[in-house]
Parts: sequence; structure tokens; C-alpha cells
Amino acid sequence: MDVLAAHGGLFLGSRLKRLAERLQGDVASIIAESGLPIQPSQFPLLAALDHSGPMTIGQLVDAVGISQPAITRMLPRLAALDLVTIARIGRDQRHKTVSLTPQGEAAMATAKRDVWPRVESAVAALCDGLTGPLLDQVSAIETALGEAPLSARGNGLVIREFSDALARDFHDINAEWITSMFRLEDTDREVLENPRARIIDPGGVILFVEAAGLGIVGACALQKTGERQFELTKMGVRSRAQGRKVGEFLLRAVIDRATAMQVETLYLLTNAICAPAIHLYEKLGFRHDTAIMRDFGARYARCDVAMRYHPQKLGG
Repeated sequence: MDVLAAHGGLFLGSRLKRLAERLQGDVASIIAESGLPIQPSQFPLLAALDHSGPMTIGQLVDAVGISQPAITRMLPRLAALDLVTIARIGRDQRHKTVSLTPQGEAAMATAKRDVWPRVESAVAALCDGLTGPLLDQVSAIETALGEAPLSARGNGLVIREFSDALARDFHDINAEWITSMFRLEDTDREVLENPRARIIDPGGVILFVEAAGLGIVGACALQKTGERQFELTKMGVRSRAQGRKVGEFLLRAVIDRATAMQVETLYLLTNAICAPAIHLYEKLGFRHDTAIMRDFGARYARCDVAMRYHPQKLGG
């Protein structure tokens, strides 16, 4: 028996504290994935400094809403991590000003890009549709967290369908990664400059990934090359979205779409230099295929790897 839940409002404070600890534990795992050495409880203080600049301890108490002893205990730990500096104002030891170090500013930039949107998205999904008495809502949140933690819920990524307004994003995202390793070939330019005519109108699909706080960061196309035969092509992710697992999120969505379309032959063409991408393709079910290379590999001068999707071997 869950004693805290069974006694309704009698132990509400303890129950909310337990829920808060569960949420903070989940957030800690998301922070750890970003590589930041920060605890969830430290973020409000850092956020106050990031928002308002240098502050006294008294100002931090007002801004964060926790006690002065708690702030005082937290600051030396953050200073040891070189995230904040603590300077005395005049000769009075009781008055000190706290500010972010350059490393602290960089950590906050990473948090706002990689951690905060993911947590906000997960919490929004967790609380979506909650209605009724507070205790019922708390029970619903506890049940949902038992089924899947925050880290498994929100990654701040959303799939978007093609529209003419996103045609420029399709071009720029792919031009960015292609020119970073190769050169744009004529077949690249034709597709990237005419996505509706070359992909959408003949029966293909272009999907995009929008990341919270970053906008459109990824794109991938299914280009029809025969009856129930499609090439997975022009898959790219913005460099600013690295670390968000955008590529895997997008690739899974494209494979799901191909499955829904009852595609019989799904293949891709790439180059061995794209080792991380090839590893991802292999993880999600693509296998190297000599017949695909023979039939389609000549399309790109840079192509030396051809792969076919095998749904029965789907992994990961």
C-alpha cells in the first residue's frame, strides 16, 4: 500500500516532496546526457544570474524563493565548479555579489539549448489533459512517471510536414552538410532547388524536425523512384542541434512513414566517410546491398555505399 497516496490530503506535503524528488531525479538524468556538472536544484540560482546579471545574496533569496542558508550552502559548490564568482562588497563580509563566470555563461547557453526545451516539453506532455481535483492530478502524474520518466517523454522535437514555406530550410540544411564534406552535384541542386516538383508532386514525402528553441533543424525526403520504391535521401541535421538525437528521431519518423505508405523497396545512397550516419542506418535496419549499388549507385559521383531497409532486422 502507498501510505502517502492512501491518506489523501493528510500527507500532501510529503507526497508533493516525493513527487518533486522524482522529477528532479529524472531531470538530473537529462542534464547528465548534456554533460553539464549541474544539479537540478542549482538551476534556479544560475537562471536568476543569467537573467539579471550579478546579484547580492539577498537578491538571490528574493529571486529564487529559498532561504539564505540554502543559497549560502549552494554557492561554494558552484564556485568550485567555476560556474560563479563570489565577491565581497566593500569591507562588510555580510554583503557579497555573485555573478556567472564565462564557464557559467557557457553552461547556461548549453542548458537553454539542450536541457530546458527537453524538460519543458516532457513536463507539458506529462501534464497534458489533467483535470479535476488536485489529488487526482497528483495521482495521474505519479502513475505516468511510473510508466515512463521525463527523460523518455519529451525531447523537444516535433515532426513537421513539407510546405512551400519550408522549402528554403530543406535547401539550406542539406547544402550545409553536403558542402562541409563534398561538393554539390547537379542532381543535388535540382532536388534542393525544386523540392515540390522533384519530390512532393511525384508522390514523395519531405519531413522536417523542429526543435524547441532552435526552429527547424533537420530534414529528410522519400523520393519515389519506382512502383512502391523510394530512395531515402537528403537527410541532414543542423550543426547547432548536435547532441539532441535529431537524426535518429527523424530517421525513425521517415521509416514509419515509408511503412505506412507500404513501400516495398526503401534504399539509400551515401559515402563511407559518413560513418556516424551509416552506423545509425545500420542500427535502424538498413543493410549494405550490392544490387542497390549496381542499380542506383551511379546517381552520385560521391556514392560508394548503398543500403536497403530490412524491417525484419530492425534493431535499437
